[in-house]
Amino acid sequence: MATAVREAGVGRLVYLGGLEPAGEELSPHLRSRAEVARILLDSGVPTVVLRAAVVLGSGSASFEMLRYLTERLPVMVTPRWVHSLIQPIAIRDVLRYLVGCAGLPSSVHRGFDVGGPDRMNYAEMMQRYAEVAGLPRRRILPVPLFTPSLSSHWVGLITPVPASIARPLVESLRNTVVCREHDIAEYVPDPPEGLLGFDDAVRLAIQRVKDSAVATRWSSASVYGAPSDPLPTDPDWAGGSLYVDERTRDTSAPATRLWRVVEGIGGERGWYSFALAWRVRGALDRLVGGVGLRRGRRDTNHLYVGDALDFWRVETREEGRLLRLRAEMRLPGLAWLEFHVEHGDAASSPGSARLRQRATFAPRGLLGHLYWWAIAPFHGIVFGGMARNIVRAAEQPAG
Repeated sequence: MATAVREAGVGRLVYLGGLEPAGEELSPHLRSRAEVARILLDSGVPTVVLRAAVVLGSGSASFEMLRYLTERLPVMVTPRWVHSLIQPIAIRDVLRYLVGCAGLPSSVHRGFDVGGPDRMNYAEMMQRYAEVAGLPRRRILPVPLFTPSLSSHWVGLITPVPASIARPLVESLRNTVVCREHDIAEYVPDPPEGLLGFDDAVRLAIQRVKDSAVATRWSSASVYGAPSDPLPTDPDWAGGSLYVDERTRDTSAPATRLWRVVEGIGGERGWYSFALAWRVRGALDRLVGGVGLRRGRRDTNHLYVGDALDFWRVETREEGRLLRLRAEMRLPGLAWLEFHVEHGDAASSPGSARLRQRATFAPRGLLGHLYWWAIAPFHGIVFGGMARNIVRAAEQPAG
């Protein structure tokens, strides 16, 4: 690549590498990143190398490893590397440096250490993440004999981050990765409010789940969302855990009639599946201080954004095509139920319609994951029956 960019007359290279601690034997991962930096600096093309530690943002493998370990394990047995000092940086600041360095004059040809305002060890990062995410304080028990190799297999088992990716990251955590200089500020000044701290960076990274884990459209998310938000091209372990149950049913009924059934759901009409299960769930919710099914609905036939609907609330309504409900029952996580009505050519034949029904759950901590898998055997009855019976109701004669 270095040869190709020189021959093509490229004016500037900007490379995001890893921090290199002084006086320590580097892990193979950090050695390889340092080698790439040297190759690019020797290319003859003006080059800036940005050296960073853990990047705080969805899609960053290091951050996702931190996220999943903290969320899924209230008690953790860890190796000694949890006490290595780290200076993480928010993805927002990384992006600002990358863009800023692209326009530097050709005379700037060197590496820069980049990091956020906080220095902490990995154990402190997990505790701070738990605090921001609203999780109980984690119990961390270091075990000296827990090798990086064993740690990487443990990470691969507990998190969706593949062990092949986790291993080099875990091995690198034995190194002290903090900035030794902040010269980058002479060329790309810090923002007036300062670099983003750890807590704010984590808060941004998990905002999608806290606000609305169900994106309405990816184009809007990528344009208006925070830089820390996941993108559709991110690996499937990015963005935090999200469980989905999706059902699709075609119907000969027109889309307008199917929409009327969808908009009329809940309240006296019920939820079109396993009525006893819904009543039991409502009763259990009331027992633990929730709203239960007692709220019903304000209007028999029409819904508006913000309406209460049993133990749901209408979050999004697009006439004739989308109804999204957000759960307000007591749950170890956040839940949504969506109904999409597709018209005409999107369905199987002209004049017919298609129902896409999706239940989404964002678990909170280990209890959230256990909750989802405990109720998973009933999804076929509850959600499958719901989609089937909504379509049947739409196919009944008008009135």
